[in-house]
Amino acid sequence: MKKLLVCVAVIFSFKGFSQPSDFIILKKRGKTVQNIYAGSNFEFITKTGAYRNGLLKRIYNDTLQVQEFQVRHIPTTVGGVIYDTVGSFSYTYHYLDIQSLGKNRKGFNVAGSGYALMGGSALLIVASGVSYLIDKDKFSPELLLASVGLGGVGYLMSKAGSKGIVIGKKGYSLQYMDVTP
Repeated sequence: MKKLLVCVAVIFSFKGFSQPSDFIILKKRGKTVQNIYAGSNFEFITKTGAYRNGLLKRIYNDTLQVQEFQVRHIPTTVGGVIYDTVGSFSYTYHYLDIQSLGKNRKGFNVAGSGYALMGGSALLIVASGVSYLIDKDKFSPELLLASVGLGGVGYLMSKAGSKGIVIGKKGYSLQYMDVTP
């Protein structure tokens, strides 16, 4: 009797674990680019501007459930770093609320370099202002104009950077596949 009970329990447990799951298809001009399943890491920006990067827990009834983990870097006494998960947050979004998906970056990061250039130009502008206030003879208006120009170039570079895969542009679309009974 016990053997029969164990066999029945094993069969039902396999049946429970083998249920199909809904998934999302990323298409470009009607051709499948990527299938997005539950259990995978998922990075996206919503139409309201919220950035999410986490584990896709479940896809059900046109809804994505994402669990995002908050990880802290804790320095050790010997100079190493320990990564500690402080907590996690669960979010639920409709799949049509996704504005853009994360894209693997290859090569030169134009947006990151633009932000670094803006930060450097802001530092030069502040230093030039301090130089003007302390000693007007050592003040260089050419340096001030050059730093303002570099800040403008940095701003343009930061706006020209990649925004990932924007849904609705360049033929990208998301399609929900309902597989669950």
